[in-house]
Amino acid sequence: MNNLTNDLQMEIIPYESKYNQAFVDLNFAWLEKYFEVEPYDKKQLQLCNEMIIKPGGSIYLGIINGIPIGSYALVKVNHKTCELSKMTIKEPYQGNGLGKQLVEHGIETAKKMNFEVMVLYTHCKLQNAIHIYRKYGFKDIEVETNCPYLRCNTKMELKLVQSEPK
Repeated sequence: MNNLTNDLQMEIIPYESKYNQAFVDLNFAWLEKYFEVEPYDKKQLQLCNEMIIKPGGSIYLGIINGIPIGSYALVKVNHKTCELSKMTIKEPYQGNGLGKQLVEHGIETAKKMNFEVMVLYTHCKLQNAIHIYRKYGFKDIEVETNCPYLRCNTKMELKLVQSEPK
């Protein structure tokens, strides 16, 4: 485990426009490390208000000592479903459970927003992330042919509302 954040507390706050560049930079760094920044990513990041927030989604930032070190977005797919997206933790802060805090916050926030299902798109080479998602109950489902991300070969789903037995 990385010792960098042992004594630091991460605060998770709603997105404000003053954090736009940090949101873009955090996600570009992650995408460039593992894949490449696709046109859809650029559009979502640079127009996050129009593409994520105004249609009914939300963005949150993980802040340590006033500095954004992580993010995630909940993108509204439809009235029942949201996508957990743009999830990242800045490299020196990885490996300290901060990503888990973002996932937990995202799940709780999606429930408060009355979503019933959360989906996410990822890639099989991101085994640590997939392990965390499975730990929270995400299950693998089929990736649709019109998936917005070229890098995606894995789609996962979490039921936020348990159906009642009949």
